[in-house]
Amino acid sequence: MFQQLDSNHERILLPPSNFQRQEPNVREQHEAGPSRVRPRRLPVRAMKQAKSDTINPPYQWATSKRARVHSLEHLLSENIISISGTVKCKRCEDQYEIEFNLRDKFNEVVEFIVEERDSMHDRAPKSWTKPVLPTCNHCGIENSLEPVFSKKKIINWLFLLLGQMIGCCKLEYLKYFCKHTGTHRTGAKDRLIYLTYLGICKQLSPNGPFDP
Repeated sequence: MFQQLDSNHERILLPPSNFQRQEPNVREQHEAGPSRVRPRRLPVRAMKQAKSDTINPPYQWATSKRARVHSLEHLLSENIISISGTVKCKRCEDQYEIEFNLRDKFNEVVEFIVEERDSMHDRAPKSWTKPVLPTCNHCGIENSLEPVFSKKKIINWLFLLLGQMIGCCKLEYLKYFCKHTGTHRTGAKDRLIYLTYLGICKQLSPNGPFDP
């Protein structure tokens, strides 16, 4: 590059004689395409819709709230005196329904809680964690009828209470119950079984001695 003086004696910078102007690479621009702003991704939790706490009652004795049953007073006023549920034999694998007398079986649970609660230390006793199951009506094998589970929202909680079979629940089922009844759901399984027993009893008899 060299200098040249114009008529007013001002210096002007001129390009060298071998200077070549570079044209933009149109091909590269065309292939790259226009720049795009990527849409911001929403967090996974924000994309998932929260499940409603209201459901269609799966049983006559269940309410429209998840993991909740009607009070004993309400059930008796509606002449609901027997609670049925589906069981399956561990030996012959037959599946069928059995039923429990509502008042009699609930009284058994209440009497047990009143007599043994002080010795439980907020933990389910062995008779709750490893319950003795009913005898199969078909093959006659004792301790063989297990409750049948499917979706969590249709778990037959009252049936499990009356048969004292809540200990057959998986840990995730117990946490589900505690979640939808406002109960602290962390802890060992025997602790959650204990809280589930008291929780269902409290629903049946709100004024009973069932506070955790």
